[in-house]
Amino acid sequence: QVQLVESGGALVQPGGSLRLSCTASSLTLDYYAIGWFRQAPGKEREGVSCISSSDGRTYYADSVKGRFTISRDSAKNTVYLQMNSLEPEDTAVYYCAAESFGGLGLCRGSGTANYWGQGTQVTVSS
Repeated sequence: QVQLVESGGALVQPGGSLRLSCTASSLTLDYYAIGWFRQAPGKEREGVSCISSSDGRTYYADSVKGRFTISRDSAKNTVYLQMNSLEPEDTAVYYCAAESFGGLGLCRGSGTANYWGQGTQVTVSS
């Protein structure tokens, strides 16, 4: 059974940093576009950042540009989301998703994820 597993969520103070990880069993992530999404209480799910499967192009939501960085480590079959200068507005459950041979449409609404993780909580608070 394919599983995407997120980790790295925590309680952090404003201005702090976290690195989220998305790993998979029975799935080679290099063949998938990977997206990080978040959902805060009472809000719709938002595509935060994506990395395409073929050429490594990246997408960032305006709200996180310059603060978040998405990257792949093929040897570890892991995709990371480095989050710096965290703000209380970044508080949410963060999910990773995978789309087979997908591109940045995964974040822009034109793609469809084949797999989702269970989520990891990020809380930014003093």
